[in-house]
Amino acid sequence: MRRILMAVAAFTLMVVASTGAFAQHGTKNISVAVQATGTVKWELAAMQALGIHKKYNLVLDIRDVADSKAGQIALQAKEADIILSDFVWVALQRHQGNMVSFVSHSLTVGGLMVDPAAGIASIPDLKGKTLAVSGSPVDKSFVVLAAEYNKLTGGNLIDDADVKFGAPPLVNELLTSGQAQAALNLWNWNSRAKLAGKTELVAVADMLRDLGVEETPPLLGWAFFEDNAKARKAEFKAFFDASFDTKKALLENDGVWDQIRDVMNVGDDDALFAQLRDDYRKGIVTKYAATNMKPAIASFALMAQYGGKDVVGDITEIPDGTFYKSYRK
Repeated sequence: MRRILMAVAAFTLMVVASTGAFAQHGTKNISVAVQATGTVKWELAAMQALGIHKKYNLVLDIRDVADSKAGQIALQAKEADIILSDFVWVALQRHQGNMVSFVSHSLTVGGLMVDPAAGIASIPDLKGKTLAVSGSPVDKSFVVLAAEYNKLTGGNLIDDADVKFGAPPLVNELLTSGQAQAALNLWNWNSRAKLAGKTELVAVADMLRDLGVEETPPLLGWAFFEDNAKARKAEFKAFFDASFDTKKALLENDGVWDQIRDVMNVGDDDALFAQLRDDYRKGIVTKYAATNMKPAIASFALMAQYGGKDVVGDITEIPDGTFYKSYRK
């Protein structure tokens, strides 16, 4: 009997100890679907290289997808907890009854690059030129450029210029090979164009300011279903905290970049490595509050005015809850 009681006591202590340890050190599982070649992978790589995910007891299940559309499908199919998307898409989802929410990730959305020999000193000079654009006529950056062109000239950019739409690598090739005199591309491809001797005439953020959006809105962010985030508040908070910690490290610590160089696909090109690092840092988000989204609201109104239903559907303002209210940084 004594041996039995001792065994029961020992087992009880072991269960209590293991339960306490689990409560204190329990892991938090999050699945993230991101574009395999996207720059968002740099942050996730830095998070793991620095062990920041371990600080928050995060177990990351990173799932590569082909593009942003594939990520959106993965989220809607509940095959991922979090994806990277833009707040306009999130707003459209909420309007359609899919309660997706958004936490800011990046301010960087690219800019207008030009060939210095093309004689393009201002946006009105695009008239009669060949302009290569990544994406399509409903791409958010192109809507902003078209709106700025209209403001300055009263004209329609698609009518006044030879606009060629395509994938970012093709757009970069058209510009650097001389087949286009200007290009509106993703920021990381613009970094490559700079090293090829092209110059940035104006950033999308500057165009937005001229159109009345005083602060740069966080176009890209973490998108997720609100009910999932609220049901698993600890997991999602841990991920967002780890994300902001990683951003801070990328902003302040040059050594972190050496640890993720392989993910950046720059090889031995030190100039490209430095250009990408510096340009990436310009778009790092350092804070988030759902109550401080006036720039996003203003830019949405701008896209609705100039892009119409092709860009924002049949909604005229951002639905409540688009920006996640249960997290703040």
